[in-house]
Amino acid sequence: MMNGFINVYKEKGYTSHDVVAKLRGILKQKRIGHTGTLDPAAEGVLPVCLGRATRLADEISTGTKTYRAVMILGVETDTWDMEGRILYEKAAAFNFSEINAAVSSFIGEVLQVPPMYSARKVDGKRLYELAREGREVERKPAPVRFYDISIVKYDLPEVTLHVTCSKGTYIRSLCHDIGEKLGCGGTLKSLLRTRVGRFELEDAMRLSEIQLFADRGRISEAVLTVPDMFPELPRAHTGKEYDAAALNGNILQRTWFAEENALAGKERILVYNSEGRLIGLYRKHAEEDAFVPDKMLLED
Repeated sequence: MMNGFINVYKEKGYTSHDVVAKLRGILKQKRIGHTGTLDPAAEGVLPVCLGRATRLADEISTGTKTYRAVMILGVETDTWDMEGRILYEKAAAFNFSEINAAVSSFIGEVLQVPPMYSARKVDGKRLYELAREGREVERKPAPVRFYDISIVKYDLPEVTLHVTCSKGTYIRSLCHDIGEKLGCGGTLKSLLRTRVGRFELEDAMRLSEIQLFADRGRISEAVLTVPDMFPELPRAHTGKEYDAAALNGNILQRTWFAEENALAGKERILVYNSEGRLIGLYRKHAEEDAFVPDKMLLED
């Protein structure tokens, strides 16, 4: 079983689930999971976790995300993107300053309502399932944060945005809300995710490229290891007499590590046994001069 991460370029027409299903076939293993849904019409970076690294999915998904979004002003649809049914159209006669002021007003923490056609659950059921039944339900707004929203191209009715935001943000909702702010309606035309945490668009691989690596017996070259993903964390090796304690997921005293002096004051570390086998991600004990398991990552 492979353990690690693959930076997948999700192409249009695929669901995030489709990507995982195809990777299971390519890699011949079941334990695979993605770190954040992209709509079928969207494309771009989709980090995928393999094997034990699936335990770190939350570490990846909580990072900031960056998008390039094309918004159409003066149009509103039932899905808040151009895949849906047009509800109304209206001329969008605004100058750059007016649009920029509306766009900039969303920078910071805002409460955002998810689209009806989304994977968010209400009473145990996906919103898109309810929408397909012709039902519209009240959706509770959730706090999200926009770190940056800037206009990179302005050619009405289209406006291209560069957006950096927190986990759980819907760019379709942002376009809808900007349209409401301007009083003309707004809809997402296209979406490209260019970054998720450390995963960048320029490094993302299409499924066909990953298949080629597998066919040539070089799939390891396409996989990022756990240490690759956490270069800033100290590496700590237990003394041989403490290997069993580490393998069993026990609390590990700082003095049990070969690098004990370098670990003083560290909040998180990657723990290896004396033979260099990765054990897991550990965090500082709240009271003792020791480390407790955060995520056990024993490699097969």
